[in-house]
Amino acid sequence: MVETHPFGIFIPPNTQYLFLGTFTGKITDTSYDWFLTTKRNQFWQIMSQVYGVKLRNKEEKQKLFSKLKMAITDVILACERSQNTNADNNLINIVFNIQAINKVIKNNKIKKIFFSSRYAESLFRKNFKELIKQYPQIELVTLPSSSPRYAAMSKSEKITRYKKLLPLICEDQ
Repeated sequence: MVETHPFGIFIPPNTQYLFLGTFTGKITDTSYDWFLTTKRNQFWQIMSQVYGVKLRNKEEKQKLFSKLKMAITDVILACERSQNTNADNNLINIVFNIQAINKVIKNNKIKKIFFSSRYAESLFRKNFKELIKQYPQIELVTLPSSSPRYAAMSKSEKITRYKKLLPLICEDQ
């Protein structure tokens, strides 16, 4: 069954950064209301610790991304799953999110693109070569995966890396 990305792209005013994941996990309940909110994913817990804010709902998450001047979307727009899991390695028949990613980069002064994992970065590097050539000044930064499957780092180590790599909050909002 083909799944199409349910969240589109979030682009706050004066966007300077772009965060790219791979593809949304299977939405199994109404608490999964925005990017990276599957029950086991640690992304929002990590971001809460990094920025010292509560991120209990979509509005609070969007407020943080607005303060960061960071757009968010996924590299994949649509795909199928070869297995009934959220693992990236089971995504097949992929349609890339070319139009949305091109839009955010062409219409904003993007300084850095942050990737949710090495896999997200590799998909981007492989399928957006022309965009990378066109904007060589954009720095590509890969964050440690917030998936609990990525056990090479503890959650506290991931928080430390995120603090080092991510931008500071822009308070002029």
